Amino acid sequence: MISRARTAAVAVVLALTAGAAVTAAQASNGTHASGKEAWTAAWAASPQRPSIGFKANWSEAGFDDQTVRQVIRVTEGGDRARIRLSNAYGASPLHIAGATIARTEGTKGAGVERGSTRQLTFDGKRSVTVPAGGQLSSDAAGLDLDRFESVTVTLRLAGTTGPATFHAQSFATSYRADGDHLRDTGAGAFKESTESWYYLSGVDVRGGAAAGSGTPKASGTSGGSRAAGKGIVLFGDSITDGFASSTDQNRRWSDALAERLAKAGKPRPVLNSGIGGNLVLNDSAWFGDKGTGRFGRDVAALPGVGTVVILEGLNDIGFSETDKPMYKPAPVVSADELIAGHRKLIRAAHDKGLKAVGATLLPLGGSDHYGKRAAAVSDKFNEWVRTSGEYDAYVDFDKALADPADPERIRPAYDSGDHLHPNDAGYAAMARAVDLGTL
Repeated sequence: MISRARTAAVAVVLALTAGAAVTAAQASNGTHASGKEAWTAAWAASPQRPSIGFKANWSEAGFDDQTVRQVIRVTEGGDRARIRLSNAYGASPLHIAGATIARTEGTKGAGVERGSTRQLTFDGKRSVTVPAGGQLSSDAAGLDLDRFESVTVTLRLAGTTGPATFHAQSFATSYRADGDHLRDTGAGAFKESTESWYYLSGVDVRGGAAAGSGTPKASGTSGGSRAAGKGIVLFGDSITDGFASSTDQNRRWSDALAERLAKAGKPRPVLNSGIGGNLVLNDSAWFGDKGTGRFGRDVAALPGVGTVVILEGLNDIGFSETDKPMYKPAPVVSADELIAGHRKLIRAAHDKGLKAVGATLLPLGGSDHYGKRAAAVSDKFNEWVRTSGEYDAYVDFDKALADPADPERIRPAYDSGDHLHPNDAGYAAMARAVDLGTL
């Protein structure tokens, strides 16, 4: 753990918070009330409509007189923080009776570090109602955070919420307690858990001369600096989301890339905007709005970003190869159709001044997405990514993770076992495959 003069820092940031709260309306565009200091996204999750999933979750039932505690890890530091909440798929207004943010006790679990809990406000008030279909941000809270620090956000849901907007596959544990446990520091009341995030769509930071360490905390070193517009968004499906990565270990490829950048002395925030099962070209009741439809919300609207890495299309070409009922719609998609969808994503990125980095699709041989047609479409699409020059740069995951003995398959050392998703080592290999200069 990196040592800090917490007492002095807390005194300063509390004074700042009292005079520099950001309203929900101002927060929506990422700027400080004075216009002089912008927010930077430090963590993100893409909202989804309530649905069943691969693991049990609470989205369809929602909440009733309960407290929800969620643990995330930021990839940027600062001395002030705010949260973003989404009720994008709520059928009725969402009442938040109270919310807090704190440093996590350790790196996981429902306990929080004593003395670190900050009451969150919304336009100066401790409770807020998020309109159906809406989203908003809290005011600034004085909390100094290091890069790669675990943060706990607690929401008090005093009434009946109805089905909850959520992010289905978090690969991190969230906790629930009956009644009001908003200010508990201990974990005792939080007896239920799930691997999804609810209503929480982002944590942003600002401030601090040296906002966090330049390397992961385990390294024990410090340094690095923040730069507006340097955030990197990873946009895609379950591979970006981190499917099959180790729960509560932060082993997604977004985590590995953020750590690699920091170790290289080039620390930048890395935001994960993946949704498991997501499609470029079609909406799904299970797996989110289509990529071309959600790009503005899940990439362009995030504060402080400058680059997007797009890895998506395996589900568009692979769902039609399987008869699983959840993989619907499943139209037969050609390479030209998938390329046309990616051109829309490139234009959307460029329209917002973002650098667009494309990625080849990973090998899918042996998986339930595989078939001769899917393989041919994947090959044609990957060749377009490599040779067309339409992306500003590209990363070749297909070659980086392929088995040398059978290039249509993922290398066994990188295979989670389903022949489609990498394991922890495979996600680390993806991060190593990126030429950091292209970002």
